[in-house]
Amino acid sequence: MKTAFIFPGQGAQFVGMGKDLYDQNNIAKDLFEKANEMLGFRITDLMFNGTDEDLKQTRVTQPAIFLHSVIKAMTMADFNPDMVAGHSLGEFSALVAAKVLSFEDGLRLVYARAIAMQKACEIEPSTMAAVLGLADEKVEEICASIDTEIVVAANYNCPGQLVISGSIAGVNAACELLKAAGAKRALVLQVGGAFHSPLMEPARIELESAIHNTHFSAPICPIYQNVNAQAVLDINHIKSNLVAQLTAPVKWTQSVLAMVADGATDFVECGPGSVLQGLVKKIHKEANTRS
Repeated sequence: MKTAFIFPGQGAQFVGMGKDLYDQNNIAKDLFEKANEMLGFRITDLMFNGTDEDLKQTRVTQPAIFLHSVIKAMTMADFNPDMVAGHSLGEFSALVAAKVLSFEDGLRLVYARAIAMQKACEIEPSTMAAVLGLADEKVEEICASIDTEIVVAANYNCPGQLVISGSIAGVNAACELLKAAGAKRALVLQVGGAFHSPLMEPARIELESAIHNTHFSAPICPIYQNVNAQAVLDINHIKSNLVAQLTAPVKWTQSVLAMVADGATDFVECGPGSVLQGLVKKIHKEANTRS
């Protein structure tokens, strides 16, 4: 029996996240205050008492979820993972939890990633859409058929649930074709832009420089990365996968199946919300999940 700790990505945020940790644990409080100092604004005020609109800003959302996830892991008495994985942004949380990145370096990279992605979104209007009830292969085929716009499969969340990403025209055109092909839903999401698509290339270039100027250590356990959905231990591979992640799809279904194949029976979601627990159950019904 092996335990996998999994870390959520953008969309898991909620007002009040992390306040119990801050109030009840002195180590957590010190880490939150260190983050406030490093970021140059009191992100805790937005996390604990802000509005949903405050938390939807990419420059706030990403470090907020990272902080909640990482500080929870760092203050757990029984944090002893056999393996870790994170969904998109959550991969950075997983890397800190696995001792690959320090808390400070992880926060710097996440904030740099958030700013770079926000800038990329402003260069060209773009979006994402959730597609329910179609086979992955059919979604991929329809996206590929739209050759005048950018639209690609972005998040393989669980069987029958895939998120597409691209230009506004490309995503809208794909949604119409997907509905005609029998999708139960093809719903455009309220997001800042086309994450995990070629439109994030400016952000990828920016993040690549930051990653290669950051110290990485050997992980204490395998990390299953979004790009290849395989156990990774080599530092150079971890870095290259982390860079590629911005423009490549999140292979969450494949990652969970790989962890199960390597012996994972228990999945512990570490961070705000319970979205990943639900996805794990849909991918592998026999898995034990908790937060």
